[in-house]
Amino acid sequence: MEADQSRLLFLLFLFTWRLSPEVAAEVQESSDGSASSQKTVSLTDVPATMEFIAAAEVAVIGFFQDLEIPAVSLFHSMVQNFQDVSFGISTDSEVLAHYNITRNTISLFRLVDNEKLDLESKDIEKIDASKLSRFIEINSLHLVTEYNPVKAIGLFNSVIQIHLLLMMNKASPEYEESLHRYQKAAKLFQGKILFILVDSGVKANGKVISFFKLKESQLPALAIYQTLDEAWDTLAIAEVSVEHVQNFCDGFLKGKRLRENHESEEKTPKAEL
Repeated sequence: MEADQSRLLFLLFLFTWRLSPEVAAEVQESSDGSASSQKTVSLTDVPATMEFIAAAEVAVIGFFQDLEIPAVSLFHSMVQNFQDVSFGISTDSEVLAHYNITRNTISLFRLVDNEKLDLESKDIEKIDASKLSRFIEINSLHLVTEYNPVKAIGLFNSVIQIHLLLMMNKASPEYEESLHRYQKAAKLFQGKILFILVDSGVKANGKVISFFKLKESQLPALAIYQTLDEAWDTLAIAEVSVEHVQNFCDGFLKGKRLRENHESEEKTPKAEL
């Protein structure tokens, strides 16, 4: 019963999308990025489209039969809001047929779990900016995805049921090198484990950290979580290395649990949330 309550509280917290003004500002800042000349790529044949999708961690493609509808200009306007997403557009009949497109459709492709997601809308021609932006924000999962309550929805909708969280302050001097190593490790488990970054410098993320019974003094740390049976484990690490991450993940996949050594902690209700 206690485990069920903890699961419910955790999911309720992660799926919460009504952000405080402070957190919302941070989410917006992370998605906006710096101004650039990124543009929508015109995809004129099937090989070019396949290559475009394969080269991006996250690709959003507008499959349109008519470029004169308002949704097309709205689609182009999204490009500068998501600097880490590749945008393409196609009206080619062979491309549309290859992806089983029978009407105007906006699709998101992500490398991390090989998923194709279509924006559900009965009238895509009149879609508004908030719905399109939210669709992209929720579902933009990368090899390493930075956590925020909006992205959490996409994480739990993924077919990958094991999530690894690196909890670390992005302001620390070791952050850049640690992230680089974490990304290298993520490639080793692509399709098996979702790699997530939780910035401990963001106040709102304290609840995620405390859920896994970790304290600031124990960070950086890794936490691994399986959505199917709520099994989880943690590891405090002095240094983020590919070897540490790989060994921790391999151990979890083989059923080894470090937390089995301190079961007394497990009996404490997770009331922080």
